[in-house]
Amino acid sequence: MAESHFVAFDLGAESGRAILGTLSSDRLTLSEKHRFSNPNGRLNGRLYWNILAQWEELKTGLRKCVASEHKLAGIGVDTWGVDFGLIGQGGELLGNPVHYRDVRTAGVMDETVARVGLERIFESTGLQFMGLNTLYQLLALKRYAPQILAIAETMLLMPDLMNYLFTGVRKSEFSIVSTTQMFDPRKRAWATDLLTELELPTRILTEIVPSGSVIGPLRSDVAAECGAGDVPVIAPASHDTASAVVAVPASGEDWCYISSGTWSLMGVELNEPIIHEKVRRYNFTNEGGIGGTIRFLKNISGLWLVQECRRQWAKEGNDHTYAELTQMAARAKSVGAFVDPSHATFQSPGEMPGKIAAFCEQTRQPVPDTRGEVVRCCLESLAMTYRQTLDGLEDILGRKISTIHILGGGSQNELLNQLTADACARRVLAGPIEATAIGNILVQAMAVGQVRDLPHARAIVKESFDVKQYEPRGEKSREKAYAKYRAIVGK
Repeated sequence: MAESHFVAFDLGAESGRAILGTLSSDRLTLSEKHRFSNPNGRLNGRLYWNILAQWEELKTGLRKCVASEHKLAGIGVDTWGVDFGLIGQGGELLGNPVHYRDVRTAGVMDETVARVGLERIFESTGLQFMGLNTLYQLLALKRYAPQILAIAETMLLMPDLMNYLFTGVRKSEFSIVSTTQMFDPRKRAWATDLLTELELPTRILTEIVPSGSVIGPLRSDVAAECGAGDVPVIAPASHDTASAVVAVPASGEDWCYISSGTWSLMGVELNEPIIHEKVRRYNFTNEGGIGGTIRFLKNISGLWLVQECRRQWAKEGNDHTYAELTQMAARAKSVGAFVDPSHATFQSPGEMPGKIAAFCEQTRQPVPDTRGEVVRCCLESLAMTYRQTLDGLEDILGRKISTIHILGGGSQNELLNQLTADACARRVLAGPIEATAIGNILVQAMAVGQVRDLPHARAIVKESFDVKQYEPRGEKSREKAYAKYRAIVGK
C-alpha cells in the first residue's frame, strides 16, 4: 500500500487538535500538527462556543498539515455531541452555537417528560435522559428565542456545521444525529412524530448519511486560503466517541469500552438497539456507530470534576498539570469519601472543590482537604461509577464482560486505570490514547477504499499502537467500599 495522508480534526470539550495520519502497509502513524484550547465564553449571561475562533483554528491546522504533506487523501471532523448551529436564509450562520452546559435548559427535560411521558420519549429514541440533549436545547430555544428558530432553514450539529463551512453542503452524519434524542434508532431516521407532537419544526432537519460518507470537496475559497487543493471532506464517525470505538483493539464479544475524557462513555458494540423498560430504568442509551452498529452505552460525567478543580486552583494561583494532580492523588491517603460524578450539583462550571466539600458534608462523609485528596476522591468515585455501570450493563445483556478497554486522553491516567480494575474486578487494557483521531482517520480510509472494514481497521490499530494492562487488586476491601458508594449515591 502506498502512503496516504489524512487529516483528523478532533474537537473535544476542552481542546481541539489537527492530527495528520499516515497509512502505509497496514500501519498507521500520527503526527499532531496543531493543538488549541476549544474557545467558549459568556455573553449577556449565555454560555456560547466561539465558532469563528474554532473555524480559524481548523484552517490553521489544515495549513500546517498541507505544509507537511501537500497531497491529502481526506479531511474528517469529529466533535462532542448534542450542540448545534442554525443556518438561515442565504446560508448565514445564525449566531454562535450555545454550549450544552448553559442554564437555558434547566427544567426543560422535566417539563417535557411531564407533557408527553418518559415512555413516549424513550420508545421513540432509545436515548439516555440528560437535560443537555439537543431535544431540550431546541425546546429551550423555542421558549427563549423563538424568532431565531422561526427564521432557521437548517439545524447542523457541530461536526456537520464544520463540514458545511468546509464544503457548503448541508448533511447530517448518523453517529452525531444519534446523540440528539431526536432520532429513532429502530427506523434509522429522525423521530419526526415525536418532534411534531412537541411542536418543533422538522423542516430544519437534513438528510442523514452513513458514517464514512464523502460530503464533498473543499470550497474553492477555503482550499485557496489553506493551500490545500481539491481534497474530499469525509464525515467519519463524527461523534468523537463513535470514532474512538473504531480504534478499540479488540475482537469477540466479552469486552466493553470506556471512552475517557471530560465525559466517560461506557458500553458495548451491538448490531441492533435495545429499547425496553430495564434499559430505561438503568438510563442507558442507543447511539450510532460505524457500519450502522449501535453503541449501547451510558454517558458518565468523567474527568470533568478534575478539570474543573484544576481550573479553580489555577485561578487561586496553584496551576498544576494533570500529571502533577494525578501524582498528588496517588500519594494522598484515601479519606473514604465518595461523590456522584453525575449529580446535578457538579454539572455547571465553577467552584468545583467547594462543591465537592459541600457534597461530602451533606452526606456526612469525611471532607477531602488537600488537592491530592480531592483528586483522589474524584477518581475513586469515578471508578465506582464504572463498577455500577458495568453491573447494569451485564444485567441488561445477560452475559459477563471480562475486559474493559479504556480509550482516549483519560487512558493516560494510570491511577484511574488501576482504580477501575480494582473496583470492577476486571482486566483493564488502556490505550490507544489518540483513539478518536485514529478512528476518524481509519473511517476516512474506509471511505476511499484503503481499509476494507471494521475488523481490518482494528487489526491496523493492534499493529500500530501499544496498550497497557492492569489487573484487579484489593478483593477484600472492594465490596465494602462499593456498598458505601451505593449508599451515598442512592442508586
